[in-house]
Amino acid sequence: MRDGTQAAGVSLSIEDKIRIAIALDDLGIDYIEGGWPGSNPKDSEFFKEIKRYGLAYSKVVAFGSTRRKDLRVDNDPNIYAIIKADVDVAVLFGKAWTLHVRDVLRVPEDINLNMIYESIDYLKSHGIEVLFDAEHFYQGFKDDPEYALEVIMTAEQAGASAVILADTTGSTTPMEIYDITRRVSNHVKVKIGLHMHNDIGCAVANTLMGVVAGARHVQGTINGIGERAGNADLVQVLPTLAFKMNFKVLKDLESFKKLREVSQLVYRLTGVEPNPYQPYVGEYAFAHKAGIHVDAVLKNPRAYEHIDPSVVGNNRIIVVSELSGVSNIIALLKDLGIDLNKRDERIRKALMKIKSLEKQGYAFNTAPASAILEVLRELGVKRNIISRYSWTIFTDSTGASIAIVNLNEINDRATDIDAITALKKAFEEAVRRLLSNHNTVKTSSFSVLLLPDGAYRVTVGFTDGFQTWATQGVSMNMIDALIKALIDGIEYYSVVRELRKTDINGSNIATLFP
Repeated sequence: MRDGTQAAGVSLSIEDKIRIAIALDDLGIDYIEGGWPGSNPKDSEFFKEIKRYGLAYSKVVAFGSTRRKDLRVDNDPNIYAIIKADVDVAVLFGKAWTLHVRDVLRVPEDINLNMIYESIDYLKSHGIEVLFDAEHFYQGFKDDPEYALEVIMTAEQAGASAVILADTTGSTTPMEIYDITRRVSNHVKVKIGLHMHNDIGCAVANTLMGVVAGARHVQGTINGIGERAGNADLVQVLPTLAFKMNFKVLKDLESFKKLREVSQLVYRLTGVEPNPYQPYVGEYAFAHKAGIHVDAVLKNPRAYEHIDPSVVGNNRIIVVSELSGVSNIIALLKDLGIDLNKRDERIRKALMKIKSLEKQGYAFNTAPASAILEVLRELGVKRNIISRYSWTIFTDSTGASIAIVNLNEINDRATDIDAITALKKAFEEAVRRLLSNHNTVKTSSFSVLLLPDGAYRVTVGFTDGFQTWATQGVSMNMIDALIKALIDGIEYYSVVRELRKTDINGSNIATLFP
């Protein structure tokens, strides 16, 4: 967590950090770097608070630097703060690059070695396990390999349980990481660790190459969130080590089923937008769009999936779009309990309608529920829940907006400073009055895109507290596009509720709703 909170735009409260720590403990992470108690009061308070929760698996680690050059180790406030944090493990960082020793610390090289040795030895004498983080190690090794090696051998002699080689500027290539790490592992007996930054986009690859070269301790952050371009993403590193390289990581393989959940929690608490394309856990990590891919995956998932999505807590997604084939639609219908033959002419007609709508501006890959509705309409499933609708919006000189929505015989109104919010409120209230069993349905997201031809594409996300879905409307009028998306969302929810309560097949679907 310490490195993750150094990302620009990220700030975690003590409560946030505790929630993340509990989730990491449940996942089975060995060490959780809780913060730098010598740098700010919030981190010091975290170490007090986390003790109340009694983590079952993970060790909470305090971070800090070696003693200051002008202080005795027993008088250094940073070292004292680590001891006061009352932790079993500390991570100490020290300089491994002569450039930093000479130009930043401005001390002789032997004094830097003394600072490293004395700091580790002192914490060890207080019963604290020490992991030594050799800052800028790879940069230092390329400039002066003898001194860089002397730094980590000093840490080993002082009693560090692991020496962490840091690519602090994130500028080292995977080939260099392998070569240097291999050479280091031949010089020391202490466990070698890795701390990679992502400045050239190689943090994950560098971590894996370092492990191949002999390292047996890896550091990183959930989702790769960290300073500058970030750190090695543990969400990618850990399952690759376990499932591709046969290393034992986390408590057991079952723990990986919580990986996506932990990833999403960290995104929410940090306020960082989730990456839908993130390997293993992203929303689209197992999304299949091209018809030929979908056809193959339905026959044998290994054809286009490197791992079972459920192993890491994710799901397969079949996308319907202008690139889709009949297999895409067959797969989506199967999820609803509808088993149809690929040669069914109605499926082909629905597919042509979907491709025609995409040409008009729809993008069903972001609103699959609207695509499913088009298929169900072609199959003869018609709800006609909302057969008539109209809307009116007034905005007065104060900026307040009044929206009036009429659905069938029901009309409702709502007021808000934002016209769109007022419209959605009025729509939701009208739906509640029209359909009593839809009380739990709420809009969860809303986006508008102005298309090149001047039309608006509005995508609306929905939830009933258990499931989520998204629908879409396209119109030259933005409000009309929004209303279309809202109505589709309610229609979809109603149809799916009925389908999941009914045992159906291709022969009786047309009579499901007489």
